[in-house]
Amino acid sequence: MSVPDTSRHPWPDLLGRLGQVASAGATEDEIRQLEERLGSGLPPSYRAFLHVANGWDGGTLRASGEVGWVRDLDEYLAAMGSEDDEYAMTSASDEDYFVYGDDQDTVFYRPEYLPDMLLIGEFDDGVYLLNPHITTQEGEWEAWYFAPWLPGAQRFRSFWDLMQDEFGRFERYHS
Repeated sequence: MSVPDTSRHPWPDLLGRLGQVASAGATEDEIRQLEERLGSGLPPSYRAFLHVANGWDGGTLRASGEVGWVRDLDEYLAAMGSEDDEYAMTSASDEDYFVYGDDQDTVFYRPEYLPDMLLIGEFDDGVYLLNPHITTQEGEWEAWYFAPWLPGAQRFRSFWDLMQDEFGRFERYHS
């Protein structure tokens, strides 16, 4: 896979505008090693981000060597959607699930996806996850912010959409 066109996802401009501290980008070899370790290619917007920043803001987004499947990194989180979890939420219907943006109700999510999701970072007692079960025609994976104080999961069509929302919140808070 070639180095992505970052003009589609202008990470350097966005990070620079916010004055955010990001580590140097991952090399193509480091990204390929991650994909080989995972046994899966990465969604384009996340892959482009890794080329620009291999980790961000003191661990908010993990470096490529620290990213992994929930089932391998967080036993408690992986078990939240299992049949053994007496508190597990019921899986949302398509009608309730495939709503994004302001009309989304975070209580409607699919806990059974949790073990198979990619854990890419942590923020404010929550985790950033990428969901390979739901992909766009462009190869983007659905992205979640999942936190104990949030009823369910805040879901986005892609990593790019999740980060746009997070950066927008950051700008509003710091302006």
